[in-house]
Amino acid sequence: MLYRLQPHLAERSHPLVGLKIYGDGASLGDFLRLYSEGSVQGFTTNPSLMARAGVADYEAFARELLTHVRDYPISFEVIADDFPEIRRQALKIASWGENVYVKLPITNTRGESSLPLARELSAAGVKLNITAILTLEQVAAAIDAVSIDTPAIISIFAGRIADTGIDPVPVMAAAVAMASTKPQVEILWASVREVLNLYQAQQCGCHIVTATADVLKKVAQYGKDLDDLSLETVAMFYSDAQSAGYSL
Repeated sequence: MLYRLQPHLAERSHPLVGLKIYGDGASLGDFLRLYSEGSVQGFTTNPSLMARAGVADYEAFARELLTHVRDYPISFEVIADDFPEIRRQALKIASWGENVYVKLPITNTRGESSLPLARELSAAGVKLNITAILTLEQVAAAIDAVSIDTPAIISIFAGRIADTGIDPVPVMAAAVAMASTKPQVEILWASVREVLNLYQAQQCGCHIVTATADVLKKVAQYGKDLDDLSLETVAMFYSDAQSAGYSL
């Protein structure tokens, strides 16, 4: 049995109070460590992360994680491209547990909207995580599609927005304001690139941010003296050069 050893971030005196942090990835070991530490309040994954992590059996991985984590939200994504099959997979994934959210891309690969299906599934009580969203038009349509009675997550890929040279903060703040019409809808800042993104997400009112285990390790550096961090960096360079046996 796993025991959470530390208080959640939301229970500490910390600038990230009020922001839910979900672990993102596909490493069972990382997920269970984060869960036991109480470092996160949920988890997300996707087929690309699973493939990179060497997961061979999607359902087996998901069910194993769910045997350990029954009380935190976990989002698993459909892997089909035709809507009848997406619907079948969504209902199957939803049946795995009360804490499961079904990740549904905003469109299929042909650019056809998934929102008619999202409307049907949400009305039937399926918790959705509508994902791969990058525009406020998509945000508005997704919020409109989900039922007022069913919890839902709107995942906006803020990191990918930033990759195009656009500041994602105004987009995320606007999305949070739009979601206020449906209290069961949570806005998620996805595709985190650095720890700063967690603070940006908190400052613009996002409900959730996803972060990998590597990013979460750096959260502990909050408030660290920069002179001390500079000295640690110099020491790292020197130690690595010595360990490698370099000479000039």
